[in-house]
Amino acid sequence: MRILLSNDDGILAKGLKVLEQACEPIGELHVVAPDREQSATSHSLTLHHPLRPVQLGERRWQVDGTPTDCVMLACEMLLEQRPDFVISGINHGPNMGEDVLYSGTVAAAMEGLALGIPSIALSFAGSVLRADAVLETQVGQVRSLLYHLTSLPQFPADTLLNVNLPAVPGPDIKGVRLTRLGRRVFSDSIKKMKDPWGRDILWIGGGTVEWSGSDDSDFRAVKDGYISVTPLHLDLTHRDVLNSATDWWQAP
Repeated sequence: MRILLSNDDGILAKGLKVLEQACEPIGELHVVAPDREQSATSHSLTLHHPLRPVQLGERRWQVDGTPTDCVMLACEMLLEQRPDFVISGINHGPNMGEDVLYSGTVAAAMEGLALGIPSIALSFAGSVLRADAVLETQVGQVRSLLYHLTSLPQFPADTLLNVNLPAVPGPDIKGVRLTRLGRRVFSDSIKKMKDPWGRDILWIGGGTVEWSGSDDSDFRAVKDGYISVTPLHLDLTHRDVLNSATDWWQAP
């Protein structure tokens, strides 16, 4: 089994190293990841300058581009054969609720799905400092989950699986739950500052976040100490609204 690993935290990220440790017994690993952090790049492609892949070792590359660039280049140019799975992560921070719209981690898996390859995204649902302290204790649990998912008789069609790991040591993880996306609201996430020349600048980031969701949401699962597995797909069509068109739509 050939497995392509990528991420959005960069080729040197600890989460990627832990993911490699977890996947090493499962299949032949190929790593193609950004040369620097690419968080919140979503599903963007680099179109206005050329990309420069650099081979760091056997089956290991860094790319001066986005996570989507990495997966596209890997599958179309760098690997001799397409991978059987694309696995992205482990992100240093959660990717739940609306995060999946911004996440480079999820976007790498989305690109795998768009190319017709079964794909999985993994994220650590805690702070960066907590990830540094805890991730290596979760290798066994991540390995068991990924072995199960990659061994399914039939991986869900047209679907990527978005995994969020709770911010607890591996032995304290209670199990795995299938979930739906929760909701999150940021507050005070834009800061007004001065640059070194005294000019006003605005910086997006920081602030506080409030999570909410039903009992079967990703947020509830990780809060309760479970691994959350949420199926996602590319089709954003709101089918309930489409099917109820007679209630709100009149042709112009």
